[in-house]
Amino acid sequence: MDTSISAVLVYSLVAGAILVYVPFLAVGWGRLQVGYDYKAPRTMLEKLPPFAKRATWAHQNAFESFIIYAPAAIMAYVTGVNSPWAFWAVILYLVARFLYPIFYILDIASARSLMFALGSLSIWTLYALSVIAVNS
Repeated sequence: MDTSISAVLVYSLVAGAILVYVPFLAVGWGRLQVGYDYKAPRTMLEKLPPFAKRATWAHQNAFESFIIYAPAAIMAYVTGVNSPWAFWAVILYLVARFLYPIFYILDIASARSLMFALGSLSIWTLYALSVIAVNS
């Protein structure tokens, strides 16, 4: 497997897209517990157990995060960012976004907020590195 920064950026887009759906496993489990309503699946939210409600919110937040992350990773790729900072920003983002829904589902708000902050820092690091690369 290629571990160049450009390859890591590409792999991270695939991994990030997969991570969007990790919390949905808990949502599915919660839906099975209350009985899945095929006619109105979105109205089930109020019936879900608390962990499944939090998993739904984590799933929605994962989309919001990935929408901001993907352009940052693509910008870093296109501008040829080749920095250890980029590598560690990508790794930190993926770890933070893996742990974020776990802490959300377990209702550990402070850890969840820390993962959100670290993920955001990683995203903005990639944006900054891309702007620096364009201006050098």
